[in-house]
Amino acid sequence: MKRTLQAGLLLLTGAGVLRVSLFSDIVLRYVKAGLQPYVIASGVCLVALGLIGAVRDRPGRDGAAEDEPGHEHEQEQVHEHEHGHDHSHGPRIAWLLLLPALTLLFYAPPALGSYTAARDNAKVVEDYDRFDPLPAHGPAPLSLTEFIARAQQDDHRALKDRTVLLSGFVTPNENGTWDLTRLLVACCTADSQSLTVTMHGVKAPPADTWVRVTGTWHRQGTLGTPSAALALDVTTLRQIPQPPSPYLDRAPAIDS
Repeated sequence: MKRTLQAGLLLLTGAGVLRVSLFSDIVLRYVKAGLQPYVIASGVCLVALGLIGAVRDRPGRDGAAEDEPGHEHEQEQVHEHEHGHDHSHGPRIAWLLLLPALTLLFYAPPALGSYTAARDNAKVVEDYDRFDPLPAHGPAPLSLTEFIARAQQDDHRALKDRTVLLSGFVTPNENGTWDLTRLLVACCTADSQSLTVTMHGVKAPPADTWVRVTGTWHRQGTLGTPSAALALDVTTLRQIPQPPSPYLDRAPAIDS
């Protein structure tokens, strides 16, 4: 690969990185929010290196090159002959960057979804020291993490006969049921872990659909102990857009 093409490839890759990180939040499909500034910095560096390479390799960039083109070319040939290779060309494997660069520019891959969740490791919810009181009225909005913890750890059994509000995406199961799912990442999508709550009482929407559900704890096992089922008897279901940060397990906002 010639140096001019190397510079162009660096510019193209840097532009793709900046497109998904600086000019949009698409990067949050691949890494946690705290890493976004570092991705932006990487994109800026790639663009800067591409610009530097393009300027350095511009024809007639200095007086010496213009005054003695033949002499310079002769020196380059001698140097290449002595060392057995051409420094003006980079490794051909660099072309492998072209496809991901174009992908970032024109088609950003979606966030992980049900395919990953069905094959993922289940996230172990940490022990809670205490639970805040649930709202006195209306459905209680909970993250999947808190719902799971309350179902299996809350000695006061606050979920008993209480309507809750959850959100996540749909992961179909082989037995005809389906899970409300969230994927969590510690750094990036390579280390994802899943949180799942099985839904009962309604037909499964299409896989990967993001939904809000209300319902009550599905009576199976003993509430407040590890035997409690991580499941919900659904009373209402509504489709919602994918959140900007799909890997943050947050309680859904209550509609005003």
